[in-house]
Amino acid sequence: MSRSPQDSLHTAAFVTPAGADWLASASASPRGVQALWAAAPTAPVTLPCGTAFDVISMDALFGRRVVGRLWTDGPGTGPVAAQGGRVMLFATPGTAQRLPALLGWEEWGAAAPPLLCYGRGDAVTVPPLFPPDPGPQEAAPLEHDAPESGVAPMPSPRWLVAPDVRGPWLPGPEVLLWACVRAARAVGGDLVSTAVTCAPAAFPG
Repeated sequence: MSRSPQDSLHTAAFVTPAGADWLASASASPRGVQALWAAAPTAPVTLPCGTAFDVISMDALFGRRVVGRLWTDGPGTGPVAAQGGRVMLFATPGTAQRLPALLGWEEWGAAAPPLLCYGRGDAVTVPPLFPPDPGPQEAAPLEHDAPESGVAPMPSPRWLVAPDVRGPWLPGPEVLLWACVRAARAVGGDLVSTAVTCAPAAFPG
């Protein structure tokens, strides 16, 4: 049964068994996905989009602004993940096809950073059910251990809002359009005008 994220004041830190069932339902072989997780619950898994969910991938800073806007002024979000310097919002199937067109009609739509929209025919790598224990490279480095390049190591893929029910509420294209436009307005001219693309590829793990 689907529920609105406003039904709870707290978000799940880890994927629950019911949430894992929902994620696995995106696959043509849910039992195979569950078997992979049973053997390695800290391993990421690649799942197809377009049936259980679509995924909208955003620049990390802009994505957090969109998520914040959804939670403070809107209906909330469905599951949200972070990996590779980007934020992945899980949305209703069909959103990947409709959102770019809707943004194209909006005056502030072009002010948003690049959005990668994954729908039917695409796949994304989702974070593990449980985050692995942080290794030496992921622990906060001491000042004298900082890399010479001055660039901090990329954090492991993780859930910002983990799925915790079999039918999580998911935002549709209109809800994400509303949040993207308001996030773009908030930063005004600081954002570079770019195109929105549908990405016929697997989101890298």
